[in-house]
Formats: sequence, C-alpha cells, structure tokens
Amino acid sequence: MARMPPPLAVACTALLLLLFVSVSPCRAASGGDPSAVLLPVSKDDATQQYVTMFRQRTPQAPLKAVLDLAGATLWVDCEAGYVSSSYARVPCGSKQCRLAKTNACATSCDGAPSPACLNDTCGGFPENTVTHVSTSGNVITDVLSLPTTFRPAPGPLATAPAFLFTCGATFLTEGLAAGATGMVSLSRARFAFPTQLAATFRFSRKFALCLPPAAAAGVVIFGDAPYVFQPGVDLSKSLIYTPLLVNPVSTGGVSTKGDKSTEYFVGLTRIKVNGRAVPLNTTLLAINKKGVGGTKLSTVTPYTVLETSIHKAVTDAFAAETSMIPRVPAVAPFKLCYDGSKVAGTRVGPAVPTVELVFQSEATSWVVFGANSMVATKGGALCLGVVDGGVASETSVVIGGHMMEDNLLEFDLVGSRLGFSSSLLFRQTTCNNFRLG
Repeated sequence: MARMPPPLAVACTALLLLLFVSVSPCRAASGGDPSAVLLPVSKDDATQQYVTMFRQRTPQAPLKAVLDLAGATLWVDCEAGYVSSSYARVPCGSKQCRLAKTNACATSCDGAPSPACLNDTCGGFPENTVTHVSTSGNVITDVLSLPTTFRPAPGPLATAPAFLFTCGATFLTEGLAAGATGMVSLSRARFAFPTQLAATFRFSRKFALCLPPAAAAGVVIFGDAPYVFQPGVDLSKSLIYTPLLVNPVSTGGVSTKGDKSTEYFVGLTRIKVNGRAVPLNTTLLAINKKGVGGTKLSTVTPYTVLETSIHKAVTDAFAAETSMIPRVPAVAPFKLCYDGSKVAGTRVGPAVPTVELVFQSEATSWVVFGANSMVATKGGALCLGVVDGGVASETSVVIGGHMMEDNLLEFDLVGSRLGFSSSLLFRQTTCNNFRLG
C-alpha cells in the first residue's frame, strides 16, 4: 500500500504550487521594480533538503529546486523536457562569460540546437553539492519569475527577462529531493540569486532566510522588505549582527587556483553549553592560509557538523549538564541520545540546556534552544543534533539546516554581515507566519 504524506505536508506543497499556478506574471508589483521578491520554502522530509519553486521559460512553467548557500549559479536539468522560446546563449568571450569566471566554451555539439546543445556558448560547471558530483554545461539566459508577496495571498510575479543560469544534466539531479530538477545558489557569487536579482530589480544586495521544519512553510526574502511575522512581530530592527568572513581559498567542488570561497563564513570564537564555556582548540575556529578551519553555514548539510575534537568537547559538556536525563543507545549519525519520554517540552522545544554560538563578543551570541539542538528519532530517542566531521575537516564547524530552522537569518552582502534572530519560537511565531503583502 502506498504511504500517504501527512496532511500538513500536503498543505505545504499545495501552498508552493498555488504561488505558481494562480498568479499572473508582470514586471513588478506596481508597475516599476519591486522592493523585494520571494522564494517559498518547504522541507523534504525524505532527504532533509529545503526546496523551493519558481517559474521559468516561455511559456512559463513551475520548477522545483533545492536551496543551496553555496554554488556559482542556478542550475537546472536542460536535458529532460526543457521547452522555451525565450532562452538565449551566453557567447564565449562575452562580458557575462568573463564575469562568470569561466574559460570554457562549447564548440562541438552536432545535434539540433537546444539549451543543452549549443555552440560558441559559454561553458559552466554545475555541481550537485549534496552528492559532490559536477559536470559541464552551457551557460544561458531565460525568463524567470518570482512572487512579490507571501501572505495573506500570493501576489503578482516580478519577471527577470534574461536570468543567467547553467544547464545541468539529468544525472546531476540524482540525490536531490523528489521532483527537484536543479539547485538555487544563494551564495556570494556574481550570478547567484542574491546579486543577480539585486542587479535586475535594483534593490539592496541582501536576502533573509527563514527555513521551516517539515510540514511547514518558510521563505527567502530578496531585497528590501520588513521582516514582519504574525501576530505583529517585527524583527527588522532587532537582529544581532556579526561580520561575514571571506575564506581566501575556494571551498567549492569546482574552482580554479586563486579563487576565494563564495560561501558564508562567520567568526565563531567559542561555544557555551548551559552558559558555561566549552574548552576548545580555538585555532580550529580560525581560517588558515590554506582555507582550512573556520565556521560556515550550509543548507544542504542537514545537521551541524563539528571537527572531532570540537564534537567530543561539546557532547561531553552537554552530557555533563544533562546527567539526570536517562540515556539510550546512540542513533546514527548522532552520538548522544536520551529517552525522549523523560524530557519535558517547552515553547522552544525540548527542555535541555542551551547551546550558545559566541561570535566576536558575548553580546553577539546565537542562542540555540532545544527545538534546534535536539533531533527526535524513530523509537523515541532524542539526540543532540551534532555530527562528528572527522579529524581532517576542511571546515571545523558547519552550521546545518536543522540548527537554522525557525530562525531568521539576514545575509547582507553589501555590509558583509550576518544578522540573526535566535529562535522565533521564543517570540511565539515561526517562519510559517512571515507576512508580506
């Protein structure tokens, strides 16, 4: 018998589809450029990936893709049924091709012209950052449309008439959430969504990310919009900011010598459990000249990953602060698990000690409550949601998606800073309650 998805998951999927089948496209919400555009977000329970939908091509069609804080450009599968009358190649040697920082040029396709088969066309290297598989593909442009409102109802679509992206192959979608035909890059790269949308619509080069748990809705907000959540919670002026750092060495799977990383690194200086500093080898928290170490954020990493010595220190400290809660055998990939029936619930999740990520000072601490530090597993175990990344980790701390859920994060690319709210549950709201419209 087929397994039916839970009702909330069906409702969440229906909301994503509604945004793209019931709204007419226009240049912007009020005749000019919009002040902000949005991507709706849901979580795929099977893969723990965060997916979105947008409209592309002529005639426009809804596309499902996985969100990624890394990557160079949007990439989509151009081999399986890509039909559009508005795509255009990016010529080799053109300004766009130079800005894409690629020397590749497609010159040997003998088939009928199509997005996947073009000559004298700039070549890119799309990467599936989940499976770490990459390939070559044509760099082209096509129409892309995004909604300008989220709630109370989906609103007009703003249209980018020539949005640059890279064609991927069908095999590149293996390992992605069911139905996903590509990946949306939210990185610092020139042709990732944040910078390309800001240039197209002439709004600020920043975006806010609010990831939902399973069976709920979240949002990515590009540009200038108030961060208002029902019931009347305005976070626009209350975010805490820490600098975004640039890793001098690329952390991408495809790069050339001298490239800097386009991922988002932050300056973590210490970790606290229940208000007590965890003893760490702090040299691991800095990025060295080879690009090794430091802390970054990743939406394709389900749970926070810690270098082995950091992982041991944090789990030991957490175990010491929770000695009164009955332990149960570890459930992979986690090492520290408890009897979930013995842990009380609170507004902000399981009643466990807080974990604090301290950045440049005590005033810039990201407080992580139980909803984001603990993971409920099958069989009733409740586990500390951190994973051992090994002793030779390229990045010492990778803040994964679960720790970011129902937290508002603002990536200000102009100011090179990250704004964070800590848990929205503490303010009696969630990402599902974002309102723009």
